[in-house]
Amino acid sequence: MHELAVTEKILDIVVKHARMNRVNKIRSITLKIGEMSDIENEWIQHYFDYLSKNTVAEGTVLKIEKTPIVLKCNQCQRTIEISKAKLGEVVCPGCSGRKDFSIVSGREYFIKEMEAE
Repeated sequence: MHELAVTEKILDIVVKHARMNRVNKIRSITLKIGEMSDIENEWIQHYFDYLSKNTVAEGTVLKIEKTPIVLKCNQCQRTIEISKAKLGEVVCPGCSGRKDFSIVSGREYFIKEMEAE
């Protein structure tokens, strides 16, 4: 259910920017969402549709781009891309290290761009 809070924040940001730039209508918003986030695409669009009624963002299409999970080995500094399903069994291909990784990307979510008129 945290999609609701995230969606409210996204709407606040885009409406604020629309007002500052004298936008009449927001057509689409592109979001970058990390693979590790638990945000569901369908729910975020559903909540956005509901929350944006009677605003410049009503009818806006959310375009969601998934950001891959990238880890950095803290031993040899090598970065690797991995699927969410394989997170529990990560082995560094550079030094064979296990469980000593930093997350480079995969948890973020942000507004990449907004198409408006």
